[in-house]
Amino acid sequence: MYSTIIDSVSLQDNLEASDWVIVDSRYVLTDKEAGYRAYLDGHIPGAVYADLETDLSAPQGAAGRHPLPDASRMTAVFSGLGIGPEAQVVVYDDACGSIAARLWWMLHFMGHEAAAVLDGGWQEWTAQGGPVEGGARRNTPAVFRGAPRQDWLTLVEEVPAVARLIDARAPERYRGEHEPFDPVAGHIPGAVNYHWQRNLDEQGRFRPEAELRRDWLALLDGCPAGKAACYCGSGVTACHNLLAAARAGLPLPRLYAGSWSEWCQDPERPVATGAQP
Repeated sequence: MYSTIIDSVSLQDNLEASDWVIVDSRYVLTDKEAGYRAYLDGHIPGAVYADLETDLSAPQGAAGRHPLPDASRMTAVFSGLGIGPEAQVVVYDDACGSIAARLWWMLHFMGHEAAAVLDGGWQEWTAQGGPVEGGARRNTPAVFRGAPRQDWLTLVEEVPAVARLIDARAPERYRGEHEPFDPVAGHIPGAVNYHWQRNLDEQGRFRPEAELRRDWLALLDGCPAGKAACYCGSGVTACHNLLAAARAGLPLPRLYAGSWSEWCQDPERPVATGAQP
């Protein structure tokens, strides 16, 4: 069972496996149709498409830009993708796993452990000469079975009490110098910054488990991983940090799904700027 990442060679070896489900989750925040256009132009054979906005998020609102769907919606989406209880799911994107990790986390959140992200994503697949097909694919619907692990979530009112709060955004957004998506710049007071790209090597693949474990233990600074919580702009790239923690062999931190896009909507909530927590 693959439950964190999978390499291109292993995926190629299992392309014909009837119980494997491959999901393309390419998405561009500034062009919401770009990911699906890229999928139609070419994708891993057999892959179906999951859209961040319509499949992996609830409608934007008070809970942020990409709120989590409720359990019934997740069950319907996963069933529509053909994910049954015995399916090995592989998710990929073209953004170093930063979008794919959201679906990975959602599946694990709902109790489906056989879900992995393709290391290096679409770029690694094509660089290794993996086969490609175009057009749209639809899997036969399955009956997804799962239930949400609500204790994996941190709600907005619980954020101030989190022992170790980790911000996955780029340093300039954390410091409040640049904010391209939300109306307020800065970070949640007390949060430490760990940009999700630090989980990767220069080729855009995940760093070795031992390196990640060393860095994550230093980041946690004595806090048990399960008592930490990760956030980002809208609860998407924070999942990349959760995937890295899992790859490092640590218990999963919790996810503050509303993230900065929820936090900054209320002017009564405090905002910090600068490089320090």
